[in-house]
Amino acid sequence: MDAIERRLADLEVRLTFIDDTVQALAAADAEQAMRIVELERLLHLLRQELQSARLGVVSDPHSEPPPPHY
Repeated sequence: MDAIERRLADLEVRLTFIDDTVQALAAADAEQAMRIVELERLLHLLRQELQSARLGVVSDPHSEPPPPHY
């Protein structure tokens, strides 16, 4: 009976360790998911800024006034 009790105690310790590990992984996963959402939001903003900058730089050269030396 003593061997069974030791095995049972060993299994309980292992189960506790596995449970703690699963909880830590779940917390890390939730944190990573929040970071990904934030990075996607920032990427969207950067794309909008880049598009705005491109539209500002790429203007029609015919609509600009001639240089002062003309």
